[in-house]
Amino acid sequence: MFEKFAKEARVAVIVAQEEAKDLGHPAVGPEHLVLGVLQRPEPRLRAMLDDVGMRHADVRACVAQQHRGDALGVDDAEALKAIGIDLDAVRESLAANFGADVLDRQPPSDRSRGWFGKRVYVPFTKDAKKSIELSLREALAHKDSVIAAEHLLLGVLRADNAACRAVIATTRVDPDELRRRLHVLLDEAA
Repeated sequence: MFEKFAKEARVAVIVAQEEAKDLGHPAVGPEHLVLGVLQRPEPRLRAMLDDVGMRHADVRACVAQQHRGDALGVDDAEALKAIGIDLDAVRESLAANFGADVLDRQPPSDRSRGWFGKRVYVPFTKDAKKSIELSLREALAHKDSVIAAEHLLLGVLRADNAACRAVIATTRVDPDELRRRLHVLLDEAA
């Protein structure tokens, strides 16, 4: 399906992976796809996104905040407790042996390599895959032969992911207004 992506949409998906790596996130979610689109949109899309108040720096800060400290959350702690592992004790032991900030440290600066020099592939979450699939449906519904960055954003909006809802809420952008304006851009381009 990637061959159906326009260059800017293809770049957005690749940048989404880089964003997830840079932020130290274990997977690419729909919120990273939004970051990918926002990082290098074509001029008409950039103007529209600026007009509605969606800026890369603001969205990136929100995504970073959402994922801060949630590598192992409450649900994970409960699951581990069920098999006899106390997550708080593990965290205390790590802090005692490796320093208080061990869980906050970023990986090495070479984003394409992990801790031991091996290439790192950041997988896509189920929701990110769904958003990409829905971007294809958006392109087909609009009778477009390629998937543009606008379709990618429409796919993310259509997937209605909780993380993306939170990102959009923080930017104070009305999802229906964003959807409408994306359709206007696509109509103008046709």
